[in-house]
Amino acid sequence: MTTIRPGGSPATVLRAVLDHGPLARSTVARLTGLSPATVTTATNRLIDKGLLRERPTVVSVGSRRMGRPHVPVDIADDPIVCGIHLSLTHILVALVDLRGRVIARERTPHRGSPPDEVLDIAASTAATLIASTDREVLGVGFAVGGWVDSERGVLVEHPLTCWNGTRVRDELEQRLGLEVHVESHVRALVDAEVLFGEPRTRHSVVQLFVGNVIDAAFATDGVVHAGPGSAAGAVAHMPIPGSTEQCTCGRTGCFQATLSERVLVRDAVRRKVIDVPDFEVLLTEAASGNAAATGLLVDRAYRVGLASGSLLDLFNPEVFIVCDPGINVVPGCLDAVRRGVSESSLGRRPASETVLPSSFPGNLLPVAAGTAVLGNVYRDPLEQAVTRLTSAL
Repeated sequence: MTTIRPGGSPATVLRAVLDHGPLARSTVARLTGLSPATVTTATNRLIDKGLLRERPTVVSVGSRRMGRPHVPVDIADDPIVCGIHLSLTHILVALVDLRGRVIARERTPHRGSPPDEVLDIAASTAATLIASTDREVLGVGFAVGGWVDSERGVLVEHPLTCWNGTRVRDELEQRLGLEVHVESHVRALVDAEVLFGEPRTRHSVVQLFVGNVIDAAFATDGVVHAGPGSAAGAVAHMPIPGSTEQCTCGRTGCFQATLSERVLVRDAVRRKVIDVPDFEVLLTEAASGNAAATGLLVDRAYRVGLASGSLLDLFNPEVFIVCDPGINVVPGCLDAVRRGVSESSLGRRPASETVLPSSFPGNLLPVAAGTAVLGNVYRDPLEQAVTRLTSAL
């Protein structure tokens, strides 16, 4: 039976249709335990909001069936959201539909420009993408690593220190004239898994994001934990035994300072595995069979697994998802993570069953940014699905 979401019966109906649709209203009632009258009312309101649509009823030739047909409802095709993701080197803007599918994207380097300039680029790119479609845009999501206070829409702390304290929501809403939701990319990705990905995550999940920023998030019963000030999941400074890497926090051996993409690329250049300090180049080399590049990524994956065993033991989730680009591209990386986890955890369950890659290979960042909005739409659809374009575009 579908769990009733915080938005009450409309959210429950919308989620049931997402999971099982297209569905007749009577089937929605059976799946959710809601009364037929409640389902009818909620469904009609969701149709009015443009989130659900009725599908044509096919009646076979010669059918003698009498009475009102069971018209199925499905997730609407028209509404989309715009997602913006901030990385250390570039800004990614995408359009994402209600099923979490990326339908357009644009990537632009920012070369460490000040936040005002980067937000100008992001808003201009978003406006161009939105103008290229006649589909209704429900809002804008902004996802980024580091400490994100989603309640205030503020990027509190980030490796690009010039962004510390930036009021991203206010700045983007002023530029775009759309409602903006700001979220940690790893929390948004957990939301995406719960909505569109691995079904077991709806019970409990811990997710680790390994990029230039390393952070984590966890959820139980489909609810992502943010904590006071949205500071939950801060694993960047978790100590890595044996590491002597200097961290910006003043200590040595921190998780992010030891195993981030920047450190991996630095080592790859030093060892002459690649000529330019670019993680995408390293990943491409490994995917094409470069043994030295593969070795670096597999070794990093193993060390990530070793560091992750304590997280698995602490939370004992149904699923532990590791978002590492190498896992979906380089043979041996997933096995290396699982091997590291097995060696460092108590091993209550086999790592092969518990440790999984992301459900969104190649689309991690745009899906995260889009889900910063979509998570709110599915939690409270009648409240969130009211944004409209304004003259600011």
